Amino acid sequence: MNADDLPLLYNCVDILERNLAERADKTALLSLEREMTFGEVSAEANRCGNALRALGVRPGEYVGLLSLDCAEWVTTFFGIVKIGAAAIGMNTMSKPYDVEYIANDARPRVVVVHEALLASLDAIRENCPSIEHVVVIGTPQRDGDLAYASWIADSPSTCEGVATHREDICSLNYSSGTTGQPKGIPHAHKDYPLTAQLWGVNVLGLTDADRTFAGAKLFFTFGLGGNLIFPWYVGASVVLLAGSPRVATDVLGLIDRFKPTVLYNAPTGYAMAMAVPDFDTTYDLSSLRVCVSAGEALPAPIWEAWKARTGLTIVDGIGSTEIFHIFLSNRPEDCRPGSSGKPFDGYELRLVDDDGVEVPRGEVGNLLVRGETAALGYLHQYQRSRETFLGEWVFTGDKYTVDEDGYYWHAGRSDDMLKVGGIWTSPVEVESALISHEAVLECAVIGERDASDLVKPKAFVTLQAGFTGSDELSATLISHCVDKLATYKRPRWIEFVDELPKTATGKIQRFKLRLV
Repeated sequence: MNADDLPLLYNCVDILERNLAERADKTALLSLEREMTFGEVSAEANRCGNALRALGVRPGEYVGLLSLDCAEWVTTFFGIVKIGAAAIGMNTMSKPYDVEYIANDARPRVVVVHEALLASLDAIRENCPSIEHVVVIGTPQRDGDLAYASWIADSPSTCEGVATHREDICSLNYSSGTTGQPKGIPHAHKDYPLTAQLWGVNVLGLTDADRTFAGAKLFFTFGLGGNLIFPWYVGASVVLLAGSPRVATDVLGLIDRFKPTVLYNAPTGYAMAMAVPDFDTTYDLSSLRVCVSAGEALPAPIWEAWKARTGLTIVDGIGSTEIFHIFLSNRPEDCRPGSSGKPFDGYELRLVDDDGVEVPRGEVGNLLVRGETAALGYLHQYQRSRETFLGEWVFTGDKYTVDEDGYYWHAGRSDDMLKVGGIWTSPVEVESALISHEAVLECAVIGERDASDLVKPKAFVTLQAGFTGSDELSATLISHCVDKLATYKRPRWIEFVDELPKTATGKIQRFKLRLV
């Protein structure tokens, strides 16, 4: 499938409305707060679209969406895109200064915000002159703000959609900031059905019999694609969690209650679930047929431990907000633990050195990807756009090797790779060795200069329950790495920490550890 298979005039609200003819009464969405059929979601999305028009929102304008994962997030999103506007999925864990940055970068006139997140918006609203209307999912706290429920109450449940061009901007997603300030990444209407078909159907094998659930949130494209767009593209149902995916018992509890067949999570999420005592007997996970991991490389020890405890395969892959979703992936029937899998139809990959020359098989190179779902640039960031979007190719910032069987192996981020003793060393490889020790829950490896001003690996480690950091344990972990790695790759220092700095989507922010 490619973009030419879509009509020139295409609106991605079709992903919702294609279900109305045969599945209007089928449950589309389940959560602790609400359950809705496809017909009910469509009617409420139409009310949202009409209510936005009444506020003066026009095609091409941005509308901010700062909300927990709930039914109203979904209906607002489809209401926005149906009238030709573009939705800004805003990070629910953003600090007020991040919200201010995004609001002034994209300049939405309307922001729809969940009452639980009002404080972040209220703290900076006076510094954001573009914001004219605030709609609150819940109870407003300021005069002039609108309550979502009453705002849509009198709007018609039918709405005339805008015949958008398939290349019109549908959404603006901000990168999760592993290397600093977030970047606004626009995606077109065409990108939604393309990714749904190319990976959701062709690779994962989603059908209308599935029910998906994700630890990744809807503001993040991993969650938006996997737990809304892809399942609804085939008529499957979705389960939403308003709370934090970092509370492993909440994630496990929703699986037990709502019986999804597909689980999306970051590597951290799987590690946290397995840290819950007797998780595999306390919670019924039998409904799951397959699990998915993305966001960062999945260490083989986590894959193997999850498989041993649950019998379930984790399909690991790599994607990026720039491409919208996964573009390199294992398959449910073809997984090589520790690898990111193989390319699939719709995307082409290259591994090149710093001069853009392809590297021989087996050598570390910079990963480039080409596909029709790639964004064209970053909003208001000309220089960074030039560095990332190289004609038809996107520079991912990831280092990879490819083996003789065609599997790709993550070697770290371009700015995370370490040169130890003149030899490139992957932090991911060292982390994978560390996490295979029973005491280690999570870890991150960075470069630290020794007394001779030479770079050596340093590990930050969080421990499993029942273990306490000590010099003795530090020595044990270093020795454990020596048993599994070339000696020069071993961490020279171990620092025990209560938690690692992460983005809202669970990616470890190594750049913050370098500032410690």
